[in-house]
Amino acid sequence: MNTPVQRLRQWLPPLRLPGRRRSGATRTATAALVLGAMLAVTAACTADDPAPDRPPGSANPQCDGKLDAAFGAWARAGFSGAVALSTGGRFECLAGYGTADDATGARNTADTVYHIGSVTKAFTATAILKLAEGGKLSLDDPVGKLVPAIVGPVAKATVRQVLLHTSGIGGSIGADDQPLDRAGAIAAINKLELVFPPGKGHAYSNAGYTLLAVVIDTVSGMSYRDYTLAHVLTLPGGAVTGGFGSGQPAAAGPRAVGYLDDGKPGGSGDFPGPYWTTEGNGSLAMTTRELATWVHALFRTTLVTPATAKLASEPGFPVGDGRSYTLGGWMAFDASAYGKPIVGIAGGGGDIGHNVAVVWIPERDQVIAMSSNRSVLTAEKLLGATVSALVAGDPLPTPTAPAGGGDPAAIAGKYRLDTGGSLEVTVADNRPRISATGADAVGALFPPRGRYFADDLRAHEKRVLSMLAGKTREGRDERQAIEAEHGPISAVALGGTIIAEGEMRTYVALTTRDGPRLGWYAVDDHSNIGAVELPTEPPALTLVPVGKNRYRPDDPTGTGPDVTLDFAGGKVTVTGPAGTTTARRPG
Repeated sequence: MNTPVQRLRQWLPPLRLPGRRRSGATRTATAALVLGAMLAVTAACTADDPAPDRPPGSANPQCDGKLDAAFGAWARAGFSGAVALSTGGRFECLAGYGTADDATGARNTADTVYHIGSVTKAFTATAILKLAEGGKLSLDDPVGKLVPAIVGPVAKATVRQVLLHTSGIGGSIGADDQPLDRAGAIAAINKLELVFPPGKGHAYSNAGYTLLAVVIDTVSGMSYRDYTLAHVLTLPGGAVTGGFGSGQPAAAGPRAVGYLDDGKPGGSGDFPGPYWTTEGNGSLAMTTRELATWVHALFRTTLVTPATAKLASEPGFPVGDGRSYTLGGWMAFDASAYGKPIVGIAGGGGDIGHNVAVVWIPERDQVIAMSSNRSVLTAEKLLGATVSALVAGDPLPTPTAPAGGGDPAAIAGKYRLDTGGSLEVTVADNRPRISATGADAVGALFPPRGRYFADDLRAHEKRVLSMLAGKTREGRDERQAIEAEHGPISAVALGGTIIAEGEMRTYVALTTRDGPRLGWYAVDDHSNIGAVELPTEPPALTLVPVGKNRYRPDDPTGTGPDVTLDFAGGKVTVTGPAGTTTARRPG
């Protein structure tokens, strides 16, 4: 399952979309935009021009030298992936950074393939809009009319409402790697309850876009995959922009290995199928060059009619703060957000470890696409750190180096809070990492930041507990699945809530027949599960020294927890926005 990342909702749609995880599977990332500052720099240089200020030995001769130098600095801070930027259809920057596969040493390039996760929704929406162009359906047709097998509560929702996430259908119909055929997908969709009457609210929905894939499969006279290949991925002139991450037709080219939070390789996405849990909502893969090429073709009407391109990009349903869902599966931002209207979308490849984001700036006819294959510094994080400068046309910011100093080995060990929780510092490769166990410790190490406040975290915790108590259908299904594997759940204890990858994640300790199980859940306002990892490890931060015995999170984008840790006299003092918390070594 691919789900929205709340932070991107500030200016992108459900973009990154962490995949649903279970039994040790790991999540993907979300994404954000790259824009303006780049624009000011890149407008003066095309792929045909010599790039100024190129770093000696640069491996990116097709990227403006100043951009290459700035992205190189971010790569040294942890970014690993690719960038593609075009204006008027001409590429000004095609660049890769870091390794695509540690085992072989292969490098990331603009022609490395990444799973694009929920960016797939823009392709599915385009297929629907093309069918509407051809008179095969109306956007105001109820989906039950187009697919008679859809008889559940969502049958009366219109195609338009499903495109705009206003159908009332929420959540997903299974884990990304769960084999599910078309009939199984229809049966699962029919069982889903509406969280509000169609047209009376909005709730981001992977299941809704699976439903649109069923509509395409039914109305077009072709399979969803065949129609997508022939009419969406294949551009006028015959160029094919990508394919599917699992199964056929597959995306052509060398694939990046995704690396997860623990540094281990993610899944390959190469399971035998059927693939209907991700069809329509997260099953595509392509290169960063191909993604940028496709976006330009979409909005500059070589792929669709001008009227359809307008539908794909113009606001369709407002969600606040100058943002609106579009009928093309994108999020539109008016000029109040960044000074210029833009549209963007981002996503990740479920448990694969990829992160992709793309933005179109109509005023400049400019496309910026980024992909990443490591969680250290994802495309979302990088774009989130640079978007304001990019839109404004200011110089692209670069990360600052930590001050240095400190003795990581001297601070290793466990520290206990007086209120019962604990912090533990471990060291690997001379890099300290601190984890938190217990709601009190988690609250101290991960204070809310940005658009989230303490009340938001408490409300999220209530929704998670309500879901696990079986007060929603999805909650009952979740509890049943856990108990089928681990035996009856006898207790659920809160373990604290953090903000990670732009979403709230509430940790819970489940007491089961097989023993305690720690997991986390991200749910929406209607208690639909957006992402889950069960079992999981306690939340943790990698630290960098900023003085002799003082440390801060390794967070070059400045979007993580705002805390400082001082180690002295066998104790650690965590200082954050709400004050200080002290933990001591036992004995």
